[in-house]
Amino acid sequence: MKKRILSLFIVFIFFITALSGCKKNTSKDLQQVTLNEVAHSIFYAPQYVAIELGYFEEEGIDLNLVTGFGADKVMTALVSGEADIGFMGSESSIYVYNQDAEDYIVNFAQLTQRAGNFLVAREPMEDFQWTDLIGKEVLGGRKGGMPEMILEYILNEHEIDPNKDLTIEQGIDFGSTAAAFSGGQGDYSMEFEPSATALEIEGAGFVVASLGVDSGYVPYTAYSAKTSYIKENPAILQGFTNAMQKGMDYVLSHTPKEIAKVIQPQFKETDLDTITTIVKRYDDQDTWKGDLIFEENSFELLQDILDLAGELEQRAPYQKLVDTTFAEEAIK
Repeated sequence: MKKRILSLFIVFIFFITALSGCKKNTSKDLQQVTLNEVAHSIFYAPQYVAIELGYFEEEGIDLNLVTGFGADKVMTALVSGEADIGFMGSESSIYVYNQDAEDYIVNFAQLTQRAGNFLVAREPMEDFQWTDLIGKEVLGGRKGGMPEMILEYILNEHEIDPNKDLTIEQGIDFGSTAAAFSGGQGDYSMEFEPSATALEIEGAGFVVASLGVDSGYVPYTAYSAKTSYIKENPAILQGFTNAMQKGMDYVLSHTPKEIAKVIQPQFKETDLDTITTIVKRYDDQDTWKGDLIFEENSFELLQDILDLAGELEQRAPYQKLVDTTFAEEAIK
């Protein structure tokens, strides 16, 4: 009897040891990838779903997420090699390419197809018109950045001159406009979430327009990497894109509340109801690109916007700056 118990104990120990060994091997098989994101925002919900539901691990990736707080900082990290993948507005890749960079930046997956910022006023305005901005001060974004250029694009569509008909403050750091607006600066402010909703909760501001709705479908943010990294690591890029497609599929097939529950660990300072409200706001305006494929007409529209803003030295070739093979494979 004692021998039988001893034998069972040895088998049990062997089994536990084997499982432990398997876990270590699995951990060693994961490839660490550093992703530098332009901002940490509910606007990018599919990405956080992919993180929280373990989709990157399923694809063999140990994701190290870093927030760059601005496209210029993300691009610097990408070019220097501090980041493997960058997540930002694709205008940055055009700027780098036009500087005759040899190891230029290529966009391989598009996440958002509408602008994610909202115009906040000091009072509710049910019948807001863009002409209401004439003669006013708006806290805008960095010159040459997508938020600012989208605002200028909308103003031009409404025959409003961004340089003459109003004042756009472009000197406030990314992420600091809400505090400046709450402190009394400006008549209007362009805000991402959760800042827009936070200002509403505080009673310091009211969302009166969506730049995403009024600008139409625009390739607002995409994932990119250096040409050399893509060439040397196609399996990693495919795994990354597969994980993001899984996150996108989840978002497009679940309710805002279900999505909010999944991504809440990424936004611990924000309560579940607020996250749900923000997710619904983005979902209602058809924010996310369902198949991640960065299409040529979208790329050309982006360059039209850059040109209108006076930020485009010369048009860049879509075939060089966009690679759709990973996104196309991810939906098969």
